[in-house]
Amino acid sequence: MPVRPTSPVPCTLITGASAGIGEALARCFAQAGHHLVLVARSRDKLRKLADELAQTHGIIAMVCVADLSRNDAANRLLATVKRRGFAVNVLVNNAGVLALGSFTRLAPETHQGLIDLNIAGLTAMLSAFLPGMVDRAAQGMAGRVLNVASIAAFQPVPALASYAASKAYVLSLSESLAEELRGSGVTVTALCPGITATDMLSGARDVSEQVSRIPEFLVGDVADVARQGFEACMAGEAICVPGVINRAAMLASRSTPKWLVRRVGGLLGRASF
Repeated sequence: MPVRPTSPVPCTLITGASAGIGEALARCFAQAGHHLVLVARSRDKLRKLADELAQTHGIIAMVCVADLSRNDAANRLLATVKRRGFAVNVLVNNAGVLALGSFTRLAPETHQGLIDLNIAGLTAMLSAFLPGMVDRAAQGMAGRVLNVASIAAFQPVPALASYAASKAYVLSLSESLAEELRGSGVTVTALCPGITATDMLSGARDVSEQVSRIPEFLVGDVADVARQGFEACMAGEAICVPGVINRAAMLASRSTPKWLVRRVGGLLGRASF
């Protein structure tokens, strides 16, 4: 019978860990020796990944099945983690959904579902876990938060209006918290990837012929995106934008007048959908 630890085991909790950037981030943290709490809605995928990472890297990998768009899911997850003897010192908020198409043609429940997970779910996770992380940081256990936003956070994106707006919220909240928590021992990083080779991109290509024509040189490698996000998180950087083209686009959007950014985005969006 395993001996229960007398003090909580420091760990990294990753939401949306069953695929894509979340899975790739789990591999980065496991390789660095972090014990993991893997969260998603797919038990089978999580279990397979947890077993692989535990065997390969000699870490503890705990699986928690949760739908973070539901009320009280974050608090339930916090209670489960505590009950299992873990203390989260790295929180990775990666879970999110994308809805592609004209705003007026998407069902109201599609917009609401996106808001419930991308905005409300992420905020609930921060509200649930950050207080304990700050308390432990005051006792010497530094904390890290990595919120996965998007390059879409920097500009309006027609046909991705709700998604881009949700990621703008994530970026703004992350930057605010990075300053609010400065000197507390807990840092907050916003990872803002561009188009990345994940299942989410595959789903968008199924919906839009224009998306399927995106040049391959514009599509980021998921492992490289995760590596850069991991390194930025551990270094305590406020914003990480992987890829030279994406960084140039981000800088351009921040220096260009808003009316011009809207016009260009509108022209491209109307030409594509």
